[in-house]
Amino acid sequence: MKTIYKVFLVLLVIFIAFNLYAIDWSLGVLADENAKFLFSLGSGIVGIFLVFILDTWSKLSTGSRK
Repeated sequence: MKTIYKVFLVLLVIFIAFNLYAIDWSLGVLADENAKFLFSLGSGIVGIFLVFILDTWSKLSTGSRK
């Protein structure tokens, strides 16, 4: 895994951890005050998914040239 992907992976994990911490669990997950944290949590999860896709694509492109 390239260094830039590792950096983004660490940042996204920190981003997800902060959003999990910021959710007010006593209100319920789907409360209006928690909506902004749920959207950013979802974007962090999608970001991690995209980092792994980009890493896989970079490995495929270098592997086909050999």
